[in-house]
Amino acid sequence: MVAPGLRIVDAGGMSRAIVTGGASGIGAAIADLLRADGVEVEILDLATGFDVSDPEHWDRVGEVDLACLNAGVLGGAADPADLSLEAYRRAMGVNVDGVVLGVRRLAQVMPAGGRIVCTASLAGLTAYPGDPVYVATKHAVVGFVRGAAPALAARGITIDAVCPGFADTPLVSDDVRRVLGSAGFPLLRADDVARAVIQLLRSDGTGRALVVQPGREPMEFRFPNVPGARDTSGESVGAPPS
Repeated sequence: MVAPGLRIVDAGGMSRAIVTGGASGIGAAIADLLRADGVEVEILDLATGFDVSDPEHWDRVGEVDLACLNAGVLGGAADPADLSLEAYRRAMGVNVDGVVLGVRRLAQVMPAGGRIVCTASLAGLTAYPGDPVYVATKHAVVGFVRGAAPALAARGITIDAVCPGFADTPLVSDDVRRVLGSAGFPLLRADDVARAVIQLLRSDGTGRALVVQPGREPMEFRFPNVPGARDTSGESVGAPPS
């Protein structure tokens, strides 16, 4: 349940947060809202000398109460035949390693009651043929969040994903802006996404994917059930043992 009036500050004083990719765009908007709520924020960004794809950089991160793993880059070409290997590896490093390595470290140092929000994308829930590598990385983020949630819950830590559509950030190229503009399709503002992140930080639950689209309130995505296995008699055998 969302508690709109809840300030993200613990009873003992000021909460501490990290925001990756927080020097610009959605990350900067998240940091601004956290600070406005009385949270002490550290920006982890290439602009501040932090590489989210480098495990040694994560080893320097200490105990925090909140973490917004937001850093992200595009993958490149729409046609896999034209894909740059450098661009592919960079996208995987920032978008996937930056989340997995971050969560690994946070699981080691974050106290019970800690909250993690990872910036995925609507492209992590559906197909976007304009950048299949970006789509792959964001599907990975959503899957990792859902898969890691139970183990983190045992530590008293929640983890969720925010999945915005097209947002007015440097990741949206001028060509895409022109196409969307000519079709009358609105862009999200960075603040729209940041407010959805704060909503997740203030609410109960874990392993969620919160969709953010222009003109709509953020909504939790309902994942469909997959077809279950059946035994030789055709009877359902339920979920596999974990």
